[in-house]
Amino acid sequence: MKILLINGPNLNMLGNRDSGFYGSKSLNEIQEIIEEKAKYLSVDLINFQSNHEGEIVEFIQKNSSLASGIIINAGALTHYGISLRDSLSDSKLPFVEVHLSNIYSREEFRRISLLAPIALGVIAGLKFKGYEYAFDYLTNYLDQKDLQ
Repeated sequence: MKILLINGPNLNMLGNRDSGFYGSKSLNEIQEIIEEKAKYLSVDLINFQSNHEGEIVEFIQKNSSLASGIIINAGALTHYGISLRDSLSDSKLPFVEVHLSNIYSREEFRRISLLAPIALGVIAGLKFKGYEYAFDYLTNYLDQKDLQ
């Protein structure tokens, strides 16, 4: 099983951003937590972060045929990234959308997700734990799918 862990704009700045919204862990720390879980379950994890929508789209296009699923925190692209949504849809891979902050308790524009309608689920507001829950859910989902 191979999972793509994708992070969008500004997530490379975690640890320096508002900890009230995003927590205090850096992206590297979050990736290390998920990598440990992946090793334990013999899951191949590929981490990717970009501040550019086109680079994320190209990453999905190049890697979707090799992967079983995606965990994505698209950051601000969640709210306006139509080409990102299209690439996720075209990949035909199950994915879980993650947000460190509770996007539904923030500004009105952050409450709209273009990705949520095609995602397996959305986890928001649980800081870095959201990535862990997304990983657990996605791997369980993929294991059950393999048994069918």
